[in-house]
Amino acid sequence: MKQLIVNADDFGLHENINLGIIEGHIRGCITSTSLMAGGSAFNHAAALAADHPQLGIGAHLTLVGGMPVTDPGSIPSLVDSEGMLCTSYPAFLKKFCLAGICLDDVHRELTAQVNKILSAGITLTHLDSHQHLHVVPGILNIVLSIAKEFNIRAMRIPAESLVFLGGFKPGAGRIIGRSGLSILAGMARFKARQAGLAAPDHFYGMVAGGSMEEKLLLTIIDNLSEGITEVMVHPGLDEVALNRVFNWQYHWQQELSAVTSCRVVQRLEQENIQLVSFAGMNNSKG
Repeated sequence: MKQLIVNADDFGLHENINLGIIEGHIRGCITSTSLMAGGSAFNHAAALAADHPQLGIGAHLTLVGGMPVTDPGSIPSLVDSEGMLCTSYPAFLKKFCLAGICLDDVHRELTAQVNKILSAGITLTHLDSHQHLHVVPGILNIVLSIAKEFNIRAMRIPAESLVFLGGFKPGAGRIIGRSGLSILAGMARFKARQAGLAAPDHFYGMVAGGSMEEKLLLTIIDNLSEGITEVMVHPGLDEVALNRVFNWQYHWQQELSAVTSCRVVQRLEQENIQLVSFAGMNNSKG
């Protein structure tokens, strides 16, 4: 059997992202999303989640970009002089590798993020993270302990095939980054299984992160393997407005068009691919 999780990242980051994710869920193939507890549109996202109970909700654990959930004074190694998290994952990883990150601070902040989401009345289906930092050795152990503490039974493993391009033409930096991430994710899968967590068997969305399009999504669907596959997407409304706030060069409206495409929905039906969320994995050790 072929099952597909289409997970939209960054729920709670901006109202236009929230609305794009909900549109992709109602009109398209999005089955799951990942909520940022520290996002400026968190309350808006939580209200939308309550209105759409079939949408699986995970925690998008965040250690870079934006405001922390915890009092900045209690996590000094994670914040700058203005109380903000590291601006980018390369800056965070450099500091982490130089032993500048206190793991107790990481545990404190990530635990607070999960608590905030649960306190909003949301049942968490899984854990993943902004910039995939949850698979970094050391941080992974903390995430696994949090999963156990809160009885969260599934986790993203962003191990995209090292040879997959699907017709997309990424730059060299994206290829190198994807390769390193997939290697770390492969090691994380082993530890997650040891901890009893479920995880999808396959993953797509890294090499074309922020640039998913209908053609590529159809190629992924046509080449799905048996088991459960997660496809990561980043839909949103009003790309012009979003690009004023974020300098990521994402194509939010293009991604929304892909997940709501009639051709995509029809292809899923033709291929008898079952759309699921991480919630259905809770009794599996995938």
